[in-house]
Amino acid sequence: MIARALFTAFLLAANLPAAAGDWPWWRGPGHDGAAASDAAPPTAFGEDQGILWSVAIPGRGHGSACVAGDRVYLATADEETQIQAMHGFARATGKLLWTTTIHENGLTQKINKKASWASVTPACDGERIYINFLSGDAVTTTALDLDGKILWQTKITDYLEHQGYGSSPTIHGDLVIVSADNKGPTGGAVCGLDRRTGEVKWRHARAALPNYASPVVLEVAGKRQLFLTGLEKVTSLDPLTGKVNWEIAGATTECVTTTPTDGKHIYSSGGYPKNHIAAIAADGSGKVVWETNDRVYVPSMLVKDSHLYATMDSGVALCLEAATGKELWKGRLGGTFSASPVLVGDQIHAVSESGDYFIFKAAPAGLEIIAKNKVADEVFATPSIAGKQIFLRVADYAGEKRSERLVCFGK
Repeated sequence: MIARALFTAFLLAANLPAAAGDWPWWRGPGHDGAAASDAAPPTAFGEDQGILWSVAIPGRGHGSACVAGDRVYLATADEETQIQAMHGFARATGKLLWTTTIHENGLTQKINKKASWASVTPACDGERIYINFLSGDAVTTTALDLDGKILWQTKITDYLEHQGYGSSPTIHGDLVIVSADNKGPTGGAVCGLDRRTGEVKWRHARAALPNYASPVVLEVAGKRQLFLTGLEKVTSLDPLTGKVNWEIAGATTECVTTTPTDGKHIYSSGGYPKNHIAAIAADGSGKVVWETNDRVYVPSMLVKDSHLYATMDSGVALCLEAATGKELWKGRLGGTFSASPVLVGDQIHAVSESGDYFIFKAAPAGLEIIAKNKVADEVFATPSIAGKQIFLRVADYAGEKRSERLVCFGK
């Protein structure tokens, strides 16, 4: 199709920018939690309004939808059938186009009751889809073509972790970059894999400690750097070679969030064994510019116009001055948050675990809620916002029976 051909041409450029109107990987087209500049999703929608389509999906998962070209891709895990799978849907209608089983009978480790066996968001480069799964005692990256055929599978590392696994792949140049920090006897690893073949082009060993952050490549301090937080460190690598640019003690042991940047600093946050938000100078100086004791453990943060925004796990929205850490405001939304907020122009979309979808202003003056919509009984996945649509994985309860759907909200 023409749309897919244009999408492919875009993504095969040197730096693999996202095509207009897509959400092709974790944290969106710019890897920063912001929708494209032309995004115009609705503000009024919910359980009985604004639904363009809704499709049942098996099992339990917390990964977000990958929206690329005329398709939507999603990972699932079904504990009853012991199947971890990838699915491709028609973007316009939600029609299931294909399902591919990736692993069977590998849901063997004990994980946190809030975790899932499909907490990873796929990434798409226009030719292939990439997904990480913990299965058995190892984490493996799988590449599929756009019609669901498995092209290659590469083991990242052995894995032992009581909380589960949720590190999403990121794409840079000819590589798909994947990580699997864990407390197993061999420790974790971050790897650069050849997108075409799955060959390990570089590998960087990590300490044997629990951690859950996803790698991200950002243009900071004049160059592209690959960042990982956690393991009591903030680490910058060359994304093409895996060589360490710099590494400092600027994070707690366990982090979940994907770091954002203002172009000079990157921002670390974590929740165990201490709560913190910290600004790190990304020029290699090793300077921790400021630090607070706010708890932003699971939801990733946003940067807009020199301000840092967060939805704290406890249901409080937060705005800090990005350069200094000065608190400008806190405001209660209510509920508990695991999903990360998404920036759409000057608005922030944030959904609670209880299915309340908030839209509020990204403004330093104070919390201004624009809309609050009830979308489902339960939501752990982050919205994927592309064009005029919101793609969201939700869960409903009938008594104690839980079921999941992938929903497309739009005008």
